[in-house]
Amino acid sequence: MNRVFKKGERDLVIQQIARFFYTSAIPFNCVKNPEFLQMIDMISRFGIGLKPPSYHEIRETCLKKEVDFTQQMLEEYKVEWKKTGCSIMSDGWSDKKKRSICNFLVTSPKGTIFLYSIDTSNISKTAEKICQMLDEVVDRVGEENVLQLVTDNAANYKLAGEMLMQKRKCLFWTPCVAHCLDLMLEDFEKKIKDHKYTIAKGKKITTFLYSRAMLLNWLRDFTKGRELIRPAVTRFATSYLTLSCLNEFKGELMAMFSSEQWRCSKFAKTKEGKRIHAIVMDNNGFW
Repeated sequence: MNRVFKKGERDLVIQQIARFFYTSAIPFNCVKNPEFLQMIDMISRFGIGLKPPSYHEIRETCLKKEVDFTQQMLEEYKVEWKKTGCSIMSDGWSDKKKRSICNFLVTSPKGTIFLYSIDTSNISKTAEKICQMLDEVVDRVGEENVLQLVTDNAANYKLAGEMLMQKRKCLFWTPCVAHCLDLMLEDFEKKIKDHKYTIAKGKKITTFLYSRAMLLNWLRDFTKGRELIRPAVTRFATSYLTLSCLNEFKGELMAMFSSEQWRCSKFAKTKEGKRIHAIVMDNNGFW
């Protein structure tokens, strides 16, 4: 009934909700959050006269309740760990300021949860130190619940895993499959000349295009707004994803570099532009 007879009122309400998003710089995809839909439903059920939460309630009272609620959810996972066992996963990364953090997650048939993280910027990542970190997380989860620890395949983590298995006989150390595949692809790139040269040419194409705003705008016109995948510094798999993406846009790239727009541009007359043009137009068998 309301949807039919209160359409004008709904438009005003929706506009006010949207204005709240805009003025608070809230990401638009938050409307897809089930909690947002639940909030709207509960407000409508309460009816007229709902007093909104105060700054103190949001910052203190409700936050503490939510922490307690989260802890209760974790207890349900811990009960499941005792029934089925679980796996501990470590995930190390560095931010733009070169600060390193190691996250620890626990996965079981019930699902995966974040346990805690450690700032490892001031920790020497020797096998002994890593073994100590892993040993502490096993104690926190409970040795009787842990089936395996999953880390990357670096030499220090491998040695730390072996040291931990000697100390704790009932669990296994397992190298991360994604990291193993990444190392395999690194070997392909380093040891197979065709791979090495082709990836280098692919990187030259993406670097050339993405370092020039005008060329990037032209590219987006030809690809209808879609972006190329560019290689990451520490992920060798992205090199192959880049080649796959370039191959997908082969026709668009060749059309761009053979267009009148390109031929009349200043980029086509530079030495680097001519080199990239030769790669894209397959003068040396790139494709």
